[in-house]
Order: sequence, then C-alpha cells, then structure tokens
Amino acid sequence: MTAALLKLRLLAGANWRERLVAALGATLGIGLTGAVAALSVGSHAALLLAAPIGASAVLVFAVPASPLAQPWPVVGGCAISTLVGFGVAALLGHGAIAAGLAVGLAIVLMSLLRCLHPPGGACALLAVLGSAVLDQGIGFALVPMGLNALLLVLAGIAFHRFSGHSYPHRPVPAPAHPRILAEDIDAALAEAHESFDVSPEDLAALLESAERHAIARRGRR
Repeated sequence: MTAALLKLRLLAGANWRERLVAALGATLGIGLTGAVAALSVGSHAALLLAAPIGASAVLVFAVPASPLAQPWPVVGGCAISTLVGFGVAALLGHGAIAAGLAVGLAIVLMSLLRCLHPPGGACALLAVLGSAVLDQGIGFALVPMGLNALLLVLAGIAFHRFSGHSYPHRPVPAPAHPRILAEDIDAALAEAHESFDVSPEDLAALLESAERHAIARRGRR
C-alpha cells in the first residue's frame, strides 16, 4: 500500500483523498455540464458534450490550483482553439499537415491570450479531423464547446466551495518580508529552462513554507 501511495505522488501534494475528491467532482461536473447544456439548447435525445471537456474536467477537479485549470484558460482555450481548427481546415483541408498546424497555432494563440489549456490542442484537432464536428459548422466553437467549458467552470466553482480548495485559485499571500524574492524565483526558473505547472506566486509560498519547516525540524534535533 505504501508503494502505491508513493507512486500516486507523481503530482506534489497528491494523495488518495484528493484523488477521490477529484473523481467525485469530475463525476458531478461532467454530469451537470452535459445535462444543463442539453436542456439549454433543447436537446433531449442525448447529452450535449464535446469530448475534450473530459480532459478539462481532470484539470478543474484534480489540479484546481494549476494556472492551466483557471476559468479563462478553460473557456478561452477550448473555444479559441476550436475556432483555430476550423480556420485551418477551411484553408488547408483535413490532412496531417492541417492537423499539426492547427494544434501549433492553437498553442501560440492561447499563449498570446493567456489562456493556455492542454485540452485546447484536442479542440483544435477535433475541429480539423472530426467529421461530425465539421458537419456542425463553426458554431460548434460556441455550442457545445464554449457552453460546455463555461458550465464546467461554474460547476468547478460550486464544487470547490466544499472541497477545501480555492477555485478560481488565489495564491497564498507572501510574507511581509520574504526571504525568497520574486526575482529569485524568476532567476531560478530562467536557469531551469523549463515550464512548470505552478504559478510563481504559489512556488514562492511553497518554498517559504518548506524553509520554515526545515528550520523547525533542525530546531527539534
């Protein structure tokens, strides 16, 4: 059991309670999103859900502190990337080159608009390759994609009022006289040459807290 728990900690802070809470949230969030979306447009035959929303639900409910899971990235990333996919398909058709370009352009545009959201890549690809999606036209970016994303965010906000997480996430305020400054974080990130799924503010707060725990632990020896 201990080995299984250690394997679960591929994400910092992950534990079985958090994963079960995430599973419950995703169950309720996707169920409500599909049902409300179908009712809102008068679709009684089936749930009105776009597949990439399942990936968005993983972020919103399993890692609600992630910058990639915040409301604007979820809604903007899904809708904008879908529009990118339709635009590329209209110009270049539906082959492999169009598929790759749609995902690449979606990443660039989401980055420029500060709404980077991993499921956006699937939204762009779906708009190029999904025959059923193509038949629905460019309005698919709004209904169901944009509507799904908005409803999922609202479900996430409601659920996380009871889950113990802040959503939309608000970083913990920094100490009045922090030992680790913002420029120290920026320098370390630049040196790493990597992107991490945590905001600089949260990273600074975690490092400050870890340093306090280390000082307390050394004091107990």
